[in-house]
Amino acid sequence: MSEKKFTYKDSGVDIKAGEELVNSIKDVVKETHNANVLSNIGGFGGLFSANFSSFKNPVLVSSVDGVGTKLIVAFKAGVYDTVGQDLVNHCVNDIAVCGADPLFFLDYFSTGKLEQHIGYDVIKGFAKACKENGVALIGGETAEMPDIYKQGEFDLAGTVVGVVDRDKLITGQNIKKGDLLIGFKGTGLHTNGYSLARKVLFSEYGVNDTPEELENSIGDELLRVHKSYLPLIKKLRDVGGVHGFSHITGGGIEGNTKRILPDGCKLSVDWSSWERPAIFKLIQKTGNVPEDDMQATFNLGIGMIAVVSENAADTVKKLSKELNEEAVVIGSVV
Repeated sequence: MSEKKFTYKDSGVDIKAGEELVNSIKDVVKETHNANVLSNIGGFGGLFSANFSSFKNPVLVSSVDGVGTKLIVAFKAGVYDTVGQDLVNHCVNDIAVCGADPLFFLDYFSTGKLEQHIGYDVIKGFAKACKENGVALIGGETAEMPDIYKQGEFDLAGTVVGVVDRDKLITGQNIKKGDLLIGFKGTGLHTNGYSLARKVLFSEYGVNDTPEELENSIGDELLRVHKSYLPLIKKLRDVGGVHGFSHITGGGIEGNTKRILPDGCKLSVDWSSWERPAIFKLIQKTGNVPEDDMQATFNLGIGMIAVVSENAADTVKKLSKELNEEAVVIGSVV
């Protein structure tokens, strides 16, 4: 038997580094808090005092997600403050399309060896997006797990909880034949399709290369922050004739929007009705990717869709313009 003494740090876990990270982010996280938050970071559970007196029949709406292999682009580029924003915005969009307002967010950050500047940047991204969406970051987990991740790698997951009155839930049940699909532009790939995008683009280019088709480097284009549509949805959700919203994530425009269609309804998408961003054209050209694969994998420049009656279309366009959002009719329900 060996007489050598092994400590937890010898095995690859540095408890002190974790404590120092928690202390370094306390002020950043606290900036997201409001009067409902009863705890600061570091406790066993996040405390949120929920007052639902203004709701007749409150329904909690939750979502959990990650950012997929977009993280690998962040590793290559050495940019860590955007993926946290991606995660928050993705989760918020998923409950906003149901009509819910976000209340609080919880994060999970796991890595092989905790590098404090990376952890700080990631959590700073969480906090930035939480502030922008008016959601409190009330807790999370930082896990150091040697032998699972390579040096410099990490994974993220997040959970958001929101609330909506039951009679204000947006389910798509009122969607009918003749409704229009109004698309709203995204900021890039958002958080989906990165396994295909990386395989294609990094076979030809480096993360810092700028092909002639793009204004920015490959890394900058692929790390564009996933957009939050919460302000837009809040402006449109009470408009008469707005029957549903679709957040365009994995599965593309049709794969996501058909999830809210009633039985007997299908989509008719005019794929030529908007200009695809250059990054999608580059992926398709470089990898000779079939059009069916492009449509099923990427948002192709449309990050959210509102399904509205024909009579409501002009109102939706007008209200969208007030938020500097361009509303494009991209198809209909048939």
